[in-house]
Amino acid sequence: MPPKFSPQEWMKTLNNIREMRKLEKAPVDSMGCDQCQDSDQPAEIQRYQVLLSLMLSSQTKDQVTHAAMTKLRAHGCTIENILSTNDTLLGELIYPVSFWKTKVRHIKATTSVLADKYKGDIPQSVDELCSLPGVGPKMAHLCMNIAWGIVTGIGVDTHVHRISNRLGWVNSKQPEDTRKQLEDWLPKDLWDEVNHLLVGFGQTICRPVNPRCAECLNKDTCPAAFKEVKKSPAKKSPAKKKEEGIMSKPKVLKLEEPQTSKYFNKEEPEHEDKNQKKISKLKKTIKKESQNIETEASGGRVTRSRAFKK
Repeated sequence: MPPKFSPQEWMKTLNNIREMRKLEKAPVDSMGCDQCQDSDQPAEIQRYQVLLSLMLSSQTKDQVTHAAMTKLRAHGCTIENILSTNDTLLGELIYPVSFWKTKVRHIKATTSVLADKYKGDIPQSVDELCSLPGVGPKMAHLCMNIAWGIVTGIGVDTHVHRISNRLGWVNSKQPEDTRKQLEDWLPKDLWDEVNHLLVGFGQTICRPVNPRCAECLNKDTCPAAFKEVKKSPAKKSPAKKKEEGIMSKPKVLKLEEPQTSKYFNKEEPEHEDKNQKKISKLKKTIKKESQNIETEASGGRVTRSRAFKK
């Protein structure tokens, strides 16, 4: 069998990232999903809160997720209380997490399943967790690690996906492919560490836009070091625009100036003034009548009045 793929000097790169993570705290260190549960609550409630924080964290910054969980805990973040909370209030509590309307539905549906099928606790396997509404592989693997203390796989979010490709550790388009490629060569005893390590590194040094390559200890070996990263305008999907519409400010309509006809100069109005048209028409009538009168007076010879020579 051919040897497994293994990036060159990957261990040295990993150790450099560990050193850089010691020098600067990242949001994930104090506001990550492993910091959102209430340690004073029973174990099954803490596990439920971990699951909810992971569901809220999808495409949402740690600071926003942590703030939403703080409000939920103050409200009463238990299965019974969440089920008795109406959707409007639940939406207000978790706003402005991304796709908050969809997440309200998923939270309600998942909480109902936990109450009916799992006796108020959460499942203890990746497959069962992924069967819950709004829960994907990344959330399931992280939930197994944080809530149950069982390492089942690497949780790959946008930071892990981006940095693994930048370093040349994987060559993938989707986070799930990144997870499979990383798990194929990275020793299993490092799976527990790599998510938290790379997420914090991505929040501080290896940022998606304007990465701090000059300060990175891997700048001499990283294939992506000092390569220009252009910032593209953030685009929101139609679904997200629709969900955020209720909370957004009313749009101010801008009146457009009337377009100029190609038959007129830009300085001139598109249509002549009505009074001006009447005056012009009246002048033509007077001129014609004057010509007729002069013709008759001259015995049929056409002459023109001085008043209309110009």
